[in-house]
Amino acid sequence: MKSRSFRRIGRIFPPFAWLGKYEPVWLRHDAIAGVTLAAYAIPVSLAYAGLAGLPPQVGIYGYMLGGLGYALLGSSRQLAVGPTSAISLMMAGTVGSLAGGDAIRYAQIASLAACAVALLCLIAWLFKLSVLVRLVSDSILVGFKAGAGLTIIMSQLPSLFGVAGGGHNFFERTIRLASQLGEINLLVLAIGVAAILILLLGERFLPGRPVGLTVVTLAILMATLFGLPSLGVPVTGNIPEGLPAFEVPTFGMLEFEELFPIAAGCLLLAYIEGVSAARSFAAKHGYGLDVRQEFLGLGAANLMAAFGHGYPVAGGLSQSTDWSTSARCFACGESAGSTSMPRRSHLCPCCCLESCKVSCLPPLHRSSCCLAGRRSPT
Repeated sequence: MKSRSFRRIGRIFPPFAWLGKYEPVWLRHDAIAGVTLAAYAIPVSLAYAGLAGLPPQVGIYGYMLGGLGYALLGSSRQLAVGPTSAISLMMAGTVGSLAGGDAIRYAQIASLAACAVALLCLIAWLFKLSVLVRLVSDSILVGFKAGAGLTIIMSQLPSLFGVAGGGHNFFERTIRLASQLGEINLLVLAIGVAAILILLLGERFLPGRPVGLTVVTLAILMATLFGLPSLGVPVTGNIPEGLPAFEVPTFGMLEFEELFPIAAGCLLLAYIEGVSAARSFAAKHGYGLDVRQEFLGLGAANLMAAFGHGYPVAGGLSQSTDWSTSARCFACGESAGSTSMPRRSHLCPCCCLESCKVSCLPPLHRSSCCLAGRRSPT
């Protein structure tokens, strides 16, 4: 009877089951994995927050708090949770029209969406809705990621070229960019192209190394030594230091029919990609994955992010793959490492963050392989 109660507690609160089996020798590997992930997360989360139309520090909060929430209730020991390109793009495309140009209302709606995702996760867990994942075809999700990638690239090219850009969709942005090619800032373009090349070469020849953080640090150093802001290179500006202030999201801002599609779309993207990645890690490291429990892990991550002024977060293959081989459970290491920020980060050239967004888009073949592993959630 007692062992049955322990198993029941361990099923809902996974750390209760594996913490007792944790070996001290694993700690070093988990610490390395957490710091490595933080080195990846800092530049990427700054970039994704900008893509979502939110202040840069919000992306850091998403990794830090989302990772902590998932570590408490998620069943995967290697899955990294934080902002993703697809969800960031979804937020930018839906919240803007609801905020009416009010930056404060925009941030409040984003946090409310994360809270709504957490509520939907709890409902999905109660009604065992993981089986519904099989109703969404791979081609639809791969097509969405392809469209999201093209949209992200076209929305970031103006910043890489140092021009104003404009437009409300892919084709309008393309036409507007073509009309501004004569106004390209060659210095901004050179910095952006160099950053992309270093990031791509680093991914190819130095997998798992903090290349993104190195690029951002070098860019800050160059901006400081050569006075890049005075030469017309836009920089990020001041980024608040320290931990976020916890606050309950503002309820009643949106009607149900306005909030539900945003939360449901984020949940669908987050759950399918997260479970696909978590399943592959579980098989590789030899433990079972409870796909129903993943709803609770994802819900806890989004609830923590919502209370810390964040926006919806998710797990994914791209932010987990490179360091999962050295980790037994690095979610808490991720949370601790993400609190570190490079000094003088307010001088980081914006084109470097745009380079991070473009270079971190997952290849389509990786997406299709990831989705192929999700066929039978049990």
